[in-house]
Amino acid sequence: MLRIAFDPIYAHPLPEGHRFPMLKYELIPEQLLYEGIITQENVFSPELVDEEIILLTHDADYWQQLRDLTLPPKEQRRTGFPLTQRLVDRERCIAQGTIDGCRYAKAYGIAFNVAGGTHHAGSNWGEGFCLLNDQAIAANYLLNNNLSQSVLIVDLDVHQGNGTAQIFENDPRVFTFSMHGDKNFPFRKERSNLDIPLDDGMADEEYLTLLKNTLPQLIAQQKPDFIFYLSGVDVLSSDKLGKLSLSKEACKERDRFVLSQCKQAGIPVQVSMGGGYSPQIKDIVEAHCNTYRVAVELFF
Repeated sequence: MLRIAFDPIYAHPLPEGHRFPMLKYELIPEQLLYEGIITQENVFSPELVDEEIILLTHDADYWQQLRDLTLPPKEQRRTGFPLTQRLVDRERCIAQGTIDGCRYAKAYGIAFNVAGGTHHAGSNWGEGFCLLNDQAIAANYLLNNNLSQSVLIVDLDVHQGNGTAQIFENDPRVFTFSMHGDKNFPFRKERSNLDIPLDDGMADEEYLTLLKNTLPQLIAQQKPDFIFYLSGVDVLSSDKLGKLSLSKEACKERDRFVLSQCKQAGIPVQVSMGGGYSPQIKDIVEAHCNTYRVAVELFF
């Protein structure tokens, strides 16, 4: 059964000026339900992740400042959000949704988080609309509970997964792979185990060739027993922050290739949605929904 983490706390936790990018978290499941791709039985609502699980990934001082809403103003500005209790709860909910998704992925092959992909959050910082790193938290949960021995994180958001890279820079159990815009945010990059920087304006054929020449070899070499996939759609040519030139069709083919590699290798995969900032919300939702459509075709 396809399992998808969604909770109303994802919706509109921010002041008015920040809300447009968040609309997709409501519209994606609505569209999938409308098409009959999913039913309400496929959707689950996560709780708030426990503090002790957060502390497997994030430094205690940083977490306490988030929890107590005492993060210094400069650090709040770095996140892009005014810090509120509802925002912190939302991030905790997202992290637990990704952990729950890991359990479902182990049972059914794949699971989704409608939100997630908060890959700019490092062990002791928040950045770029990310406070807690959901896939890093979930990876550490799996590893520390002996539910996984070797993790591969495939980050195809247009922005480097700098927080994820920093968190796992000294952990040989986790291989971080980020394929991202070279001249895009974050402007101070961390070092993933494998980074593929992309030139501005890269289009479909070159992008897909790079991916197809890289991912199968990575899976063969690393032999992960669990994969996290960050499927940001800010690679689209329409994206106002992306700087790449992929069509919706190529973005869908990207997802098909990644998920088919997981399926063929028999490796469970948890998918978090990541970024998408096209001016038309319908373009964002359609591209994200394609990821679900492909998953249903391949796995169910």
